[in-house]
Amino acid sequence: MASIFTKIVNGEIPCYKVAETDNFLAFLDVNPNSKGHTLCIPKKEVDKIFDLDEATYNGLMQFSREVAIAIEKAIPCKRVGMTVIGLEVPHTHVHLIPLHSMESARFIQKVKLTPEEFQDVAEAIKSHL
Repeated sequence: MASIFTKIVNGEIPCYKVAETDNFLAFLDVNPNSKGHTLCIPKKEVDKIFDLDEATYNGLMQFSREVAIAIEKAIPCKRVGMTVIGLEVPHTHVHLIPLHSMESARFIQKVKLTPEEFQDVAEAIKSHL
């Protein structure tokens, strides 16, 4: 069965898209640790990041770097953190999280945004790509 991220890639589920290439997609996390929390995924569904072939792994890291640089320009923060956990969705994904303190990286405190705020954040990040 396709993961929720594959359904997003296929357009079956909407997302707040930040960036897209032929092989990768970046979209806002709908349950963000902080404003601008973005997920970068390969379009090809692979559960574990280290099971990606080398070219896809390196491509995902390069894509994530480009998106992180745009996030840092668009969202006031001390830095953009990156983490890969992957327990909640069996599809490789990189979390890019605007950090204000260590709490921003803990996946405990979440922020709530309206659909309009999500759209504004996605557009702000896109404008720096």
